[in-house]
Amino acid sequence: MAATVAKLDAQRGRQPTKARDPTVRAAIDSFLDSPDVRANPNTLRAYASVLDRVGEETGTRRRLAEVPDDEIAGALTTLWGDAKPATWNRNRAAVGSWLAWCADRQHWAAPALPAAAQRRRENNDNTKAVSRSRIDRLCRRRDVPLREKTLWRLLYESASRANAVLALNVEDLDLPNKQARITAKGGDTMWITWGTDTAHLLPRLIAGRERGPLFLSEHRPGPHRLATTDPRDICPETSRVRLGYDRARILLARYADGLRLHQLRHSSATHLGEANVSANVIMAKTGHKSLRSVQRYVKPGLAAVHAATETLSNPRRRG
Repeated sequence: MAATVAKLDAQRGRQPTKARDPTVRAAIDSFLDSPDVRANPNTLRAYASVLDRVGEETGTRRRLAEVPDDEIAGALTTLWGDAKPATWNRNRAAVGSWLAWCADRQHWAAPALPAAAQRRRENNDNTKAVSRSRIDRLCRRRDVPLREKTLWRLLYESASRANAVLALNVEDLDLPNKQARITAKGGDTMWITWGTDTAHLLPRLIAGRERGPLFLSEHRPGPHRLATTDPRDICPETSRVRLGYDRARILLARYADGLRLHQLRHSSATHLGEANVSANVIMAKTGHKSLRSVQRYVKPGLAAVHAATETLSNPRRRG
């Protein structure tokens, strides 16, 4: 591919330049610095995490044009070949977006995703929604710290994505009206709302702080991490850094084995559907773009199926 580009350049009287033939590292940095990616901090973090690892696997100092298609497939397989289909598809899409941007927007010679890195089928998991009573018991346990209780309550009552909630700052909150402004998937700005249980917990968590990340890590970071962390992710009052998604995921698994952060959002939408809240309202709350997307979340849960099943029993034997 690189030879073809060089031949075309020679025919047109051009000399290959660094700008037209970037390294893998330079191509990644340019993509992460593009307006569409940079506009949303959640999107930026997600892309950076995936592309940095792929870059390390292929070699960041190599010219992008020198990386063959099958090496991209090999990097994906090495890094996430054993991951669940949803994880594979998400990371594969991130790499595909980067390579397409390089080729179509920048007109750089770049590899493409080969057939060997095809999208994998994701099976529906109809057990994602958990009961409201289980979530309530979890958030009332005395051995669960205030920060985790507040995060889980907020995720459930807002039906928001975990990345967006973890990106909240204290100054984003409108406590009297039980709402906050977030940057949603795709870069849109929207309001999330919460209920009374979260409203009782938030002031205790904030403890008088006026700005900085809402959810903070347990300890102050060392000098090296502090120097490499975005200043926006550091609390100006405590010097502690923002709680990350991976750490939040691990903490939930510690107190509720088998429960994942996204299940709180999924359960919220499911419970609203079971309460006959309209799909349009659920779509507005979750931030989905289409009713079709919402339908994946508002399938009746197991409790509703059990209740419906009881209607088929003989009335004299019910109960």
